Amino acid sequence: MLRLPPLYAIVDPLDTGRDPVELAVALLAGGAQLLQLRLKEATSRELLRVAAAIQPRARAAGALVLVNDRPDIARAVEADGVHLGQDDLPVAAARRILGPRHLVGVSTHDLDQARAAKAAGADYVAVGPIYPTSSKAAALSPRGLELVGAVRAAVPLPLVAIGGITPETAPAVRAAGADAVAMIAALVRAPDVAAAVRGVLARLG
Repeated sequence: MLRLPPLYAIVDPLDTGRDPVELAVALLAGGAQLLQLRLKEATSRELLRVAAAIQPRARAAGALVLVNDRPDIARAVEADGVHLGQDDLPVAAARRILGPRHLVGVSTHDLDQARAAKAAGADYVAVGPIYPTSSKAAALSPRGLELVGAVRAAVPLPLVAIGGITPETAPAVRAAGADAVAMIAALVRAPDVAAAVRGVLARLG
């Protein structure tokens, strides 16, 4: 079964103005072993350019790269897989684009969605938002650690928790059953991104 690294770092500059390629380089420099590229407002051409720049850097660092929403972009740059939301392509359609050996993860917000992702053949599920988050417009209400525990007990897949997680709360989220914690704001808004990653990894052991 897939083993996720403890930190699931998301490449999304948010409101910082950071260049996404430079942001990815800083995340990798801090020791991140998995990057998800998430640029919601980018054109397809821009997303392809950024993904193509990040992929070889991640590969050189021994890190995985997943592309948010877009299996076509993931395939074009030979990324490791794709992460799908509830309104994106179904898992089966993404696999037809990517092939059987690439990773497909799915965002879920309750136990039924997590079970459905497992049944559809997802390689891992993400659950959240765990805490209030400012990283996503129209974010859902926080689900809390109870959802992490419920999904961990019912769904035998690697589990990523996302939504408002900070370096301080990350250990408790892992203790609740998450294999990995996803972070955006706590990393990309840090003055020193690489140092922020190192700090989180130290807390996660």
